[in-house]
Amino acid sequence: MNKLTKVGLSALCGSLASVSAANAGALEVTGSATTSWTQQSGAVTGNPIGISSDIGFAGSGELDGGQTFSLTLSHADQDAWSSGSISLTTNSLGTFSVAAKDGGQGIDAFDDRMPTAWEETDGTGLTIGHDKISGVGGSMNVQWKSPVYGVSYVALAYAPNNDGTFANDKASTGTTTAKMAGWDARVNLGTGGDGILGGLEVFAGYSISERGPNSNFNGDNNGRSAQDHEEGVGGILYAYGPVTVGAQASVEYLGNQQVGTDYWGYSNVAYGVSFNVSDNLSVSYGRSESKRGTVSRTAGATTEIIRGDADSYQLSYTMGGASIKVAETKVSGQNYVSSSAGDKEATTVALSLAF
Repeated sequence: MNKLTKVGLSALCGSLASVSAANAGALEVTGSATTSWTQQSGAVTGNPIGISSDIGFAGSGELDGGQTFSLTLSHADQDAWSSGSISLTTNSLGTFSVAAKDGGQGIDAFDDRMPTAWEETDGTGLTIGHDKISGVGGSMNVQWKSPVYGVSYVALAYAPNNDGTFANDKASTGTTTAKMAGWDARVNLGTGGDGILGGLEVFAGYSISERGPNSNFNGDNNGRSAQDHEEGVGGILYAYGPVTVGAQASVEYLGNQQVGTDYWGYSNVAYGVSFNVSDNLSVSYGRSESKRGTVSRTAGATTEIIRGDADSYQLSYTMGGASIKVAETKVSGQNYVSSSAGDKEATTVALSLAF
């Protein structure tokens, strides 16, 4: 990790703009690079060799009263700027943050929290195509997160327009989509391994996005008026020694959102188990199940449920700053295709270097 000290940050605005160079903090730079070989059976994949990079910038500083502020930016793969957030951590009132493309805000933080040796089931090189919850995490949003006790906290997030787009400063997204203002709430309960709950962790979240006359969708082809877009998630994790197990379920109601296809929504279940064989070696198994409900174009009743399932076996071995990772992933019903065309299998071998 390279560390650049005494670099002034201009990320703060409004009442924080008075922070002078005397309060300059530090900017830390971290990074990693990965090369992989991904081979799918029964599919034309072309050249199986891939390479990616991830460079992170973390700026931090302190105000006169002891409050701290931070800036995070991430440059992932071939994106010029893939995610970022600005946060202010107070002495006793928690953390306030503004984020763009940051999956840690809102209920997007709970889209898949299952234990793994390497990646989520949908992140091993074989896209399983399951629709996951995102809440306001996919849009420009502001969030308050309470002080953290062990692993317990409460967080609330808000997006004035949950349109899935992003804007620079002194600008707005200028879009009007099927979803308008959105609110997320999530809670995490647990002590991080101590106390009555031991290694038990319970989490839950809910999101609602308004729909109405200011959006570009007011009803579907069956004459039903637009309803609010809702998402919910709940799950549990338990760690005992080197073993961690978990399960979670989520549901998304589209509120008659998609006129052309008329999906009522999605329901997902995921579970996994990981085992730290040693300080260097970890193995895991994860499964993801998803169902998509399709509404009749004429009767307005649910007529078809299409299911997708995926399993992933993973191994990770670390040697200092280098890691070798292997994943064997199989999906049935990829992208909710019920025929044999939706059945895929892939093996990914990767070498990751951290610096």
